[in-house]
Amino acid sequence: MTQVFYSSTLFGAMTLAAAVDAGRFGARTGRRVLLVSNNAAIPEITPSLDETAGFEAIRPRFDEVWSYNDIVAPLHPSDWRARVIEVPMLSRMLRAHLRLADGPAELIVESIAVPPARTLAGLIRDCPITVYSDGLMSYGPTRDPLPLEISGRITRLLHLDLVPELTPLLLREAGVAPDPLPDAAFHRVLADIPAPEDLEGDAVILGQYLSALDIVTAEEEERLHADMLAAVAARGHTKVLFKPHPAAGHRHSLRMRAAAAELGVELHVAGETVPAEVCFKALRPKLVVGCFSTALVTAHRLFGLPIATMGCDVVLERLAPYENSNRVPVTIVDATVPRLSPDGTITEPPAADVPALVEAVGFCMQSEHYPELRDAAAAYIETHGAQARYFKNRRLASVGLVPAPEPPTTASRALGRLRRVLAR
Repeated sequence: MTQVFYSSTLFGAMTLAAAVDAGRFGARTGRRVLLVSNNAAIPEITPSLDETAGFEAIRPRFDEVWSYNDIVAPLHPSDWRARVIEVPMLSRMLRAHLRLADGPAELIVESIAVPPARTLAGLIRDCPITVYSDGLMSYGPTRDPLPLEISGRITRLLHLDLVPELTPLLLREAGVAPDPLPDAAFHRVLADIPAPEDLEGDAVILGQYLSALDIVTAEEEERLHADMLAAVAARGHTKVLFKPHPAAGHRHSLRMRAAAAELGVELHVAGETVPAEVCFKALRPKLVVGCFSTALVTAHRLFGLPIATMGCDVVLERLAPYENSNRVPVTIVDATVPRLSPDGTITEPPAADVPALVEAVGFCMQSEHYPELRDAAAAYIETHGAQARYFKNRRLASVGLVPAPEPPTTASRALGRLRRVLAR
């Protein structure tokens, strides 16, 4: 029987390889087919994970590798969904393309709530589904409700144990059991991936793509990166490696070079397809700085490196809607990682009951799907108050954790209109 795997990032493929090596998919008695997807905004100019140098170390674990982009071209993998009337026909076409006449034994996907994974789960049917997570999002609630035809087939959630004191919320509403992967298996995969010879730096700055997600403007994101660089320089680091996000493009790197020149810092830029973990393994930097990237947590959890965050306060304020799936990752980082100030000082975050905080935030994000978390969320709010950093009063009121505000009176509405007129 054939096992069908799906991945869109090299880090995700590394997680899959660790799960294979740890025996989570049993003995290799049938075909193992890997579908790779390039979900970048413009995939035509962005290397796919199977085109990266690091993939060669992962490739032997699979019998065949297929490009999902080629299958759905010219449509974008993240946008295309099969219409209900098309599902039977497209399902037969995909099964024929992958030679699944005998039916797959298992489908293994990431990010099950959104395409391409959700689309694949709807087309490759009548088999159990394993979901694996390659980051901090596994600790947050499921982004969108899944149809029973999909959720009823999910048997387990494989994930890296990045925050040992937390149990993932992802798919808990469907009764799916989380299964943490051993650190040693991931380290063994990482050991086989070669590091580029030109990596240099005693501090690493992790870029993200916050502006592409409409969390901040492009100018604000560039300023955040420049502030990180200035803070690192203020701490005495004169040789810094910038690791841009694979989907962020080259603009961030160009702006960082200009900022480094002004500060007198020697800046090196890692290739967009080089995993951050490869940089950590090769350099063992004295400090890793980022906003809320999963790589911040892997740097400390898997390599024991000092880490610091900057910009979480802005992201927490700007994230919209409240149920944005980035909310739990940024909450975890903000509550647990030391904070870097523009002058280079590092301060510890206030002490927090992180498991209770994450469950309270998760309930506020998806209260209808996690009603069993109501009591825990109410207890957290009662004990710690409605912390403006993590909770919005309107959201707390909408889920019944605080009283709804009194409707404005006629006089207050008139006063508000007068203030707006005077402000203009």
